[in-house]
Amino acid sequence: MSDQGVKTEQPTEKRLQQATAEGQFARVPDLQVVFILIAAFFVLSFGSREYCQRIAGISVGIFGHLGKYAIKPEGIGEWSAIAARSILEFVLPMALACAGAGLLAGGLQSGFQLSPKALGFKLSRLDPIQGFQRIFSTQGWVKLGSDLLKLLVVGFTVWGGVKNIMHDPIFYTPVQIHRLGDFILSAATMLLGRFILAIGIIAAINYAYQMRKIKSDLMMTRHEVTEEQRQADGDPKVKMAMRQMARRLMQKQMLGAVPTADVVVTNPTHFAVALKYERGRDKAPMVLAKGERAFAMRIKALAGEHGVPMVENKPVARMLFKVGKVGKPIPLELYQAVADILAFVYKTHRYYFHRLKERRSAA
Repeated sequence: MSDQGVKTEQPTEKRLQQATAEGQFARVPDLQVVFILIAAFFVLSFGSREYCQRIAGISVGIFGHLGKYAIKPEGIGEWSAIAARSILEFVLPMALACAGAGLLAGGLQSGFQLSPKALGFKLSRLDPIQGFQRIFSTQGWVKLGSDLLKLLVVGFTVWGGVKNIMHDPIFYTPVQIHRLGDFILSAATMLLGRFILAIGIIAAINYAYQMRKIKSDLMMTRHEVTEEQRQADGDPKVKMAMRQMARRLMQKQMLGAVPTADVVVTNPTHFAVALKYERGRDKAPMVLAKGERAFAMRIKALAGEHGVPMVENKPVARMLFKVGKVGKPIPLELYQAVADILAFVYKTHRYYFHRLKERRSAA
């Protein structure tokens, strides 16, 4: 079997992002349950006592006056509005906190990315045959076992809390009504805390398993990784063709500037660099063109056709080719050497420079 078909490579960041966009990421519904219950736990812990006392006061006020005053429709409406407002003041923060916690849990699992493909409607989900196949598949049995284990763990954890509650003196001695309210609140908070702890541990284990399974399912072959890298970097053949095209365009521009050069410094066969200097316009001699080997010979041939002076100076030509940039002034360390070359050609090629001004104007 070829090694190309063996998935031995970890999924790349791009592969993980594509999978998330398609809805293939670690999803644990219990994690959202945990977040929602934690939000409810905090609301109960910090705000429920005040609300319970308020509702208890309203209840005492209503039932305490039942035998003293006649019931009137306007009175019923008033007391109902007060009770409804008090209940809403408790329910609304609880609902908002739970909704926010659920959204946060979902966002953390999906990386806060919307997955249209995951949200899309699929007719296959309505197929009863496929539904039964999913139920009785290996994954279905694993899920059933997981749910049963979850039920047992949560049940034993909560039952332990219930046994502790049963030992409270409230079950053996008469207590005042406010003591009953405190007991119910503390018992509910304790049981909810135990439930959160149990379901939280299960959710954490399940999430770690789902993450590992997703990464295992998204493993890539070496060929897939190489192909993805090639697509990200671009096709080498296309990139090479573009570089060649850019090089040819640059060479064409350089050759077009050679006839307006002051001098071409040569090596004589390895390098050729065309320079120009216009007083009052250029702060320093400019590099018009440079080339080596075959392209250097083309620069020299074109310079010969247009009568551009050529000076053989191996070290200067080599340095100009190495550090000089086309369209830029020559390096500072070459000022003196180039100045000597220009002084020489200005002295020996006066007729050329007389016509060079006209040539540059025409160009």
